[in-house]
Amino acid sequence: MMFWYGDGMNGWGWFAMSAGMVLFWGLLITIAVMLLRTMGRPSERPSGSRPATSAEQILGERLARGEIDEEEYRRRLTALRSAEP
Repeated sequence: MMFWYGDGMNGWGWFAMSAGMVLFWGLLITIAVMLLRTMGRPSERPSGSRPATSAEQILGERLARGEIDEEEYRRRLTALRSAEP
């Protein structure tokens, strides 16, 4: 009486098992793709190759953009240079 649905998969069992396998493989592939993307992405930390912007450079950029006039630029530049140790 083995083949009279006594020991086999009947009803919705085949569907549940199929859906479970699709979900399992989908999850496994998603995790693998995420790991590969993370390992392939360069580090977001600064490498130190680009020097930090100094206060004088920022002041010069502000003058070039027109945020401050030449008189204010000279006044602030003098203040910066006198405050440095």
